[in-house]
Amino acid sequence: MTRSVATSEKNGREESPSLLIIDSPSVKSDAWAEDTGYDAGKKIKGVKRHGVVDVLGLQIGIVVHSAAIQDRDGAKTLLLRVRDKGRWPRVKVVCADGGYAGALIQWVDDETDWRLEMVKRNELHPFKVLPKRWIVERTFGWLMFWRIMNRHHERKHDTAENIMRIAMIKNMLRFLGSVFNFSPKDSTFIET
Repeated sequence: MTRSVATSEKNGREESPSLLIIDSPSVKSDAWAEDTGYDAGKKIKGVKRHGVVDVLGLQIGIVVHSAAIQDRDGAKTLLLRVRDKGRWPRVKVVCADGGYAGALIQWVDDETDWRLEMVKRNELHPFKVLPKRWIVERTFGWLMFWRIMNRHHERKHDTAENIMRIAMIKNMLRFLGSVFNFSPKDSTFIET
């Protein structure tokens, strides 16, 4: 978990999120990576990075697995990691795209007491910013600023998950920088 109480307070939010958003981009992997697969929908041989974020785009949970695993099956592993009720008492809804439809909706209701809400496109191909879904897409975009994240270079999936956590910690430091006058460029920290 990399969600920061200070980041939430700075943005006028409560400590615990009320809404989560889930998504999973597929990325190419190097030949030595363990457990890779082929994502037929995106035509990529590699891994999927399943992520859950809050409404600020801060990472709540992450799982890396083979790209051959369907979104709705990989989401179960991630949501089981995140469902600790003591940690997220206000969460009632998890938003997802159409790839998570089907039996997962009932499973989320039974296992987590949350409601899985689908955010689907109305038209077939036109680009549109979808409500709430852009938040998780922006978070994955932030991660792509790290050159190591453009592809799955690691042998083990837990190493990739930890690198993603480090990247999100760096983003939270950037968000908090204006509060504490922290400059990552020269590594100075001056409390105001």
